[in-house]
Amino acid sequence: MTGDAELFVGSRASYEDPDYYSHTYRRRLDDVVYYAKLAKRARRVLEYGIGNGRIAIAMAHAGAEVVGIDHSRPMLADLGRRLALEPAEVQKRVRGVYGDMRKKRLGRRFPLVIAPFNVVLHLYTRRDVERFLACVRAHLAPGGQLVMDLSMPMPEDLSRDPLVPLHAPRFRHPTAGVVRYREHFDYDRARQILFITAEMTPVAGTRKDMLAVPLAHRQFFPEELRALLHYNGFRVTAMYGDFARGPLDNQSDVMVVHAKVRR
Repeated sequence: MTGDAELFVGSRASYEDPDYYSHTYRRRLDDVVYYAKLAKRARRVLEYGIGNGRIAIAMAHAGAEVVGIDHSRPMLADLGRRLALEPAEVQKRVRGVYGDMRKKRLGRRFPLVIAPFNVVLHLYTRRDVERFLACVRAHLAPGGQLVMDLSMPMPEDLSRDPLVPLHAPRFRHPTAGVVRYREHFDYDRARQILFITAEMTPVAGTRKDMLAVPLAHRQFFPEELRALLHYNGFRVTAMYGDFARGPLDNQSDVMVVHAKVRR
């Protein structure tokens, strides 16, 4: 999303392997149900970060027309393959568009614009946020709403020693077989960016077979996010701590944010 090579790679590497992405998040369903319900009422949705359709296809099944913007060609290609397996009426309701969420203008307005599952964490600077929110305003119909969800900054992750990996159980990678898995966390305090490197080593392989997938996530704190929305022409209408619309509190690990253009 920026000219910084580390951020460029960190905003793309996790989306180069759609099979691994789908395998990793196959049990993440609460957000799918949440957005499908919103889409059923709105009927027309613009989704930032449509990816390979994990949420978009469910919204289409709920009867909504979905246009999605994404900067990952592998994920958009996989979206096409997945749509080909769907009924014709679902296929015609979903369209993926390649583009930068800070720049792409479609010349259309929607009653619902969504940015699910940490899409906005790839907005690394204030300028990135401002350009993105300007695009959202250009795409929102009068009275429409922006809904997004993003991870809460977790102090235990921000304070980890980047040289000490966090180990997790082995699992079966969809293409590499059984792998040993560990993550390194490195928090850039000045830029509020958390760099996470996932390392997967095939059990039957050698060190050189290790797969390393970097991810860069901007950390937004709740009141900071409220201020950014306010000073870019939005008012927050709701902020929840889960997809059951529970309160945002010290136990929350996600922020679900609803906002509208401020009159």
